[in-house]
Amino acid sequence: MGKGGAPFRHAIDWQSEAFYDRDALDRETRRVFDVCHGCRRCFNLCDSFPRLFDLIDQSETGELDGVSSRDFGRVVEACTLCDMCFMVKCPYVPPHELNIDFPHLMLRHRAIDHAGGKVGLVERRLAQTDANGRLARHLAPLVNWAGDRKNRPVRALLSRLAGIDADARLPKYHARTFQARAKVTVPEVNREAPASGRQAVLFATCFVNYNDPPVGEAARAVLARNGVETEVVYPTCCGMPFLEQGNIGEVAERARQISRELLPWIEKGFDIVSLVPSCTLMMKIEWPLILPEDAALKTLAAHAFDIGEYVVDIARKEGLADGMRPLAGGVTLQVACHERAQNMGLKSADMLRLIPDTPITVIERCSGHGGTFGVKKKTHATALKVGKPVARQAREAGNRYVASECPLAAAHIVEGMAKLSDGAPGEGMPEEGRAHHPIELLARAYGVTGRTL
Repeated sequence: MGKGGAPFRHAIDWQSEAFYDRDALDRETRRVFDVCHGCRRCFNLCDSFPRLFDLIDQSETGELDGVSSRDFGRVVEACTLCDMCFMVKCPYVPPHELNIDFPHLMLRHRAIDHAGGKVGLVERRLAQTDANGRLARHLAPLVNWAGDRKNRPVRALLSRLAGIDADARLPKYHARTFQARAKVTVPEVNREAPASGRQAVLFATCFVNYNDPPVGEAARAVLARNGVETEVVYPTCCGMPFLEQGNIGEVAERARQISRELLPWIEKGFDIVSLVPSCTLMMKIEWPLILPEDAALKTLAAHAFDIGEYVVDIARKEGLADGMRPLAGGVTLQVACHERAQNMGLKSADMLRLIPDTPITVIERCSGHGGTFGVKKKTHATALKVGKPVARQAREAGNRYVASECPLAAAHIVEGMAKLSDGAPGEGMPEEGRAHHPIELLARAYGVTGRTL
């Protein structure tokens, strides 16, 4: 997109006083919103744009000058920082002279709100994924019981006290983290595989570490089958939950902490492989824009891979190990927004197409979840509305498996599928009523996963 060269993003000027000038922000917001009003290509991406266009169309003038700046918060609230407007739709991104970066404008709004103490206690706690995970794993059965949607009394209480929607699917916790499991069980590396000799660090991510360790185990198993020696490293969360809240300083600190621990591995010849695309996006794009002078972050960005991207890289350069079998019933894959935002192609789809004789249905549209946006009472219904086209396509495909590299998106899609009233209750639903990470399906095709899929 853009004009006069390849698109790029400006560094985020979050350490300057001008960044937090509300009057300057209002002028920039009105400039950008007026461009969006005249264009409207992004009307069907998320709820931010319909909210903006409704505000304008329902104003007295029918133009942006009829909209009060006080109402802009509704537009900001609906942005999930998926980056699809910047990456897919907007023709005015840099180097175009109009210089539009809608997601980072929304981030600036949130940064000013955060600096002004407008982020609530519950929201701040939700962003503390490591603290939450360390506590919840010791009480995993109790926490999972409390979070189950069938536990209506507790979920109703959680809705009143914490603003968590009673119908939203909440991630489960495991007593043994992925890190802990990795220390005990090390898969045997296939020294005869074409890619033998590769070495990779798996960045566990907070979600896989605490909420879904079998995804990490599947990734290790697939890579071992293909001759890749792996180490599991997890210094801390990448900071994406803090970015959503505008706490850029906390993101910067986590970027420095993680890069300090990962850089020595890179120097030893290891690649860095992330298991969740939001975390990979942080490493490759957001961190270098937040700390553009940090040489360690530049090095890390150049050596970071999404798990699907890494497997496809092996397939193209050395070739995969033999032994994969077809997956009967086919797969519906939602390509996660933060995978697409890495501008590397649809690598999760490319990876699944490596499985022989297995139909793959690919959906390139946002699930609507957007981190905590998809579980909060005030936005859960909107998240389902945004994701309804994906849920409908997935249900109509009727494949045995539904997958997404984004674990929150995957669960959200299945929830949306279940809410569709057309057809029989179980018709078109995935096996076991749940979604998978694509690497789990590759592990199943190899017959090397420890989880029953």
